[in-house]
Formats: sequence, structure tokens, C-alpha cells
Amino acid sequence: MSEVERRARAALSRLTEPGDPRLTTLVAEHGATTLYDLLRHDRDAGGVLTDVATRLASTDPDRELEQADRLGIRFVIPSDDEWPTQIDALVSAGQLHERGGPPIGLWAKGPLRLDRLGQSVAIVGSRSSTTYGDRVAGEIAAVVARQGCPVISGAAFGIDQAAHRGAVAMDGPSVAVLACGADRAYPAAHTQLIAHLAETGAVVSEAAPGCAPTRIRFLARNRLIAALSRGTVVVEAAVRSGALNTASWAGRLNRVVLGVPGPVGAAQSQGVHQLIRKGSAVLASTGQEVLEMVGQAGEHLVEDPRAPVRPRDRLTSRHRQVLDAVPVARAAGSDSVARTAGLGIVEVQSALLYLHRNGLVEHDDDGWRLAALAHT
Repeated sequence: MSEVERRARAALSRLTEPGDPRLTTLVAEHGATTLYDLLRHDRDAGGVLTDVATRLASTDPDRELEQADRLGIRFVIPSDDEWPTQIDALVSAGQLHERGGPPIGLWAKGPLRLDRLGQSVAIVGSRSSTTYGDRVAGEIAAVVARQGCPVISGAAFGIDQAAHRGAVAMDGPSVAVLACGADRAYPAAHTQLIAHLAETGAVVSEAAPGCAPTRIRFLARNRLIAALSRGTVVVEAAVRSGALNTASWAGRLNRVVLGVPGPVGAAQSQGVHQLIRKGSAVLASTGQEVLEMVGQAGEHLVEDPRAPVRPRDRLTSRHRQVLDAVPVARAAGSDSVARTAGLGIVEVQSALLYLHRNGLVEHDDDGWRLAALAHT
């Protein structure tokens, strides 16, 4: 039954644009196999898909699957063990820009199984990234990948590229979700990077092999990046940025959305700052903070930054009281220090010896004075 359904879904994936809500609704209502048969025989599904039913005459799902197999591409469908079940949350996530619903299937190339993406982190952002953005995205990806969490992005210029390279540098798994067929490299300048991801991680697409990238396919692709990952990190995004579309999908799916702040006034970060200001994203500045937010409860807890411990921080309150009574420049005798501290001479002498052993006070023939270490 699964192979019959695979043929049906392979044919359906060629009929409409990815994320077409008409198709996903009908698949949910009739099932992929029944819908495929309905379109083949009646050329109409209640008048809803009349515009695409005529394309069936030129589709051959067996040939599609055979050609994909020769290219090292597999077609993963919901009944497969490899299906990433977290993506099914798209069923109830609504639509954005007339795209929505779960994919008919996923064309995938690479050794990384898609059912291993449950702990993955998506890192997205501007194509026109700055050196700062590239560095931060790469560092976050490296930390995430070092913990064995797959890094997902879109293989575009800028932040996407930096994220993939950061994961690859750690020999960690990384996944490119494309807006074209999984057999194509887009952009062409990233042919080598995408080929490497196909060898070590995965290249995934909702579009059938051979499909070219289009604007509507990028918008549909964004929902997959958000749905496949446990959390989405936005690094540098202008007010009108595709990365914000991905963040919107992540929010709809109740996934963690994180924003990396940039310089105040930087156009590339205004969209990120807007997300944080509106409470749509949590501020994150390191890979460890990202892991803390997207990991299982307590798995990657990060301690709050602390000021360095100073020598006087280790003192008891009585030792600190004596230290505060020791003069800075002119030396003073033990009795003078005792009077200033308001303590007994024996107690003060004991404290002074302790402070001297720890390098906080100095002693000579003239008496006691503060050492340089006491000022730190």
C-alpha cells in the first residue's frame, strides 16, 4: 500500500506549487491515492483542481521515482518510518501568503535521516549579511552542531551559508531545505556547499526534482524550515525579510523563536530587533543560549554571566572589616588598625596575619598598609 501511495504522492507533488492549500485540503479529505485516481479518471475534484488535473497526462510517477533514485534522491512520505512527524503540526498552522499545510512528500538526498531532525535548530537571516552576522551565525551553528543537533537552513547567500559552514566545520550534521528540486544547486555559486551537504547531511525539497526556484516556492520552503526544526534563530533580518516569514511560521507552530541583536540602527538587524521588541522572539547571543532554549528541559542550562571573583570576595565579614581599617599609603600599627576597626587587638592581629598571607596587606617596620592586590 505504501508504494501505491508513494506513486500517487509523487504525481501529486508535480501537479501544483508546494504548499498549495487546495491540494493539502483534498489530500486530507480523500487521501492521496483516492485523490490521484479521482483526478486521473474524472479530471476534476469537485471543480477545485480543474486547472491542474489536465497535467496528469504528462506525469509518470514511476519514471519520476526511478530518475530520482538514479540521482540518489528518495521520496519520503508520511507512512514511512523516516517521516519527520514534527512537520505534521502544519495541519493546524493556517496559511501565510496563500501557502500552508503539510507537504505531500519530501524529496531528500543525503545520509541523514529526516526522522533525526527532532532536535534540529534552524538558523536563518539576511542574504546581505555583515561580517558580524556571518561570524555570529557560524559560531552559533558550530556550538549547536558540536552537540549533535542538526543545523537547518536554506543554502542561500549570507547567513544561511555561514550557518551551514559553521556546522560543517564541526563535522556536524546540516540540512539545506531548497526552493527548487533536490537535484539542483541554487544559488549556483553554492554548488560545492550543497553537494557537500548531500554527502554528509541532507538536501531536502518539497518541489519535485528538476523544479526551478520561484518566489512562491521560497515562501513555501520557509514553512518547512520552521516546521522541521525545534527552534528558529534569526540572525540579521531587515524589516522586509524572508527570514521573518520563517520566524512567523515558527511562531504559528509554537516553536522557539530566537533573535540575535545587531548594532543599533543597522538596517540588517531592524527586523530582528522588531521581533524581540514585540516579544515574538527571545534574545540570544551564543550557541549555548540557543541550546538552552531549544533543548529538553535542563539539558543545556547556561549560567548567568558573573563578574570575576576578587580576592576580597573570599573574605569573611570580620576580615573585610579589618582590611577596610588598614591605611592605603601611610603605614599604621596594629593598635591603630584595631581602634579604626573597633575590634580587639588580638582579633585584629590574627586577621592581619591572614590578610598578609593572602597578599592583601603589607608589613614593614612602620606598620601595616594595603597591598596592590587589595585594590582589585
